[in-house]
Amino acid sequence: LSPRPDSSWDAAYERELQTFEDIGDAGEIWFGEESMVRIIRWLEKQKVPLDSPVLDIGTGNGVLLIELAKSGYTNLTGIDYSPSAIQLSEKVREKEGMSGINLKVEDFLAPSAELSGFEICIDKGTFDAISLNPDNAVGKRKQYVRSLCSVLKPEGFFLITSCNWTKEELLNEFREGFEIVEELPTPKFCFGGRIGNSVTALVFQRK
Repeated sequence: LSPRPDSSWDAAYERELQTFEDIGDAGEIWFGEESMVRIIRWLEKQKVPLDSPVLDIGTGNGVLLIELAKSGYTNLTGIDYSPSAIQLSEKVREKEGMSGINLKVEDFLAPSAELSGFEICIDKGTFDAISLNPDNAVGKRKQYVRSLCSVLKPEGFFLITSCNWTKEELLNEFREGFEIVEELPTPKFCFGGRIGNSVTALVFQRK
């Protein structure tokens, strides 16, 4: 995932939108299928009620929401600041015939007032993308944490999947207002005899 200005994200989703219209392919799934399975398994293990309000931050093509809906979750919202991404996820939702999914164009760094009261917030790669923004990344990360505090209920859970940050770094980024519940297992890779994780997946709870 390399830093790209906003307009090229839009262009990327416009291409995926065109591809979906041509061949019905929803495009790339950030971090692959296993990251979606990991999130859904955790929710099921926690016995999170199926009608709990869930927010997918930076939903992209909306495929995670489709998988959540297939698993029985009924109160799902996906946001993305790219209108093309939301158009694409709407088309994917229509193709799959899923009704309990609400999609809207929103900038998470300046969320609208009605974006609140979520029990679960999920982020796969959006915090990474914000962190890579060459324009005031530190300020944007702080604003992200403030936004998260405003949309997530106290004691609500935040599931983040990142390929840019270690567990220690994420604990530091989210220390204001959040505590870690657990680290989810992610695939390990071996490089030069040292074993590391290319992906970090953590569950936080809002204090």
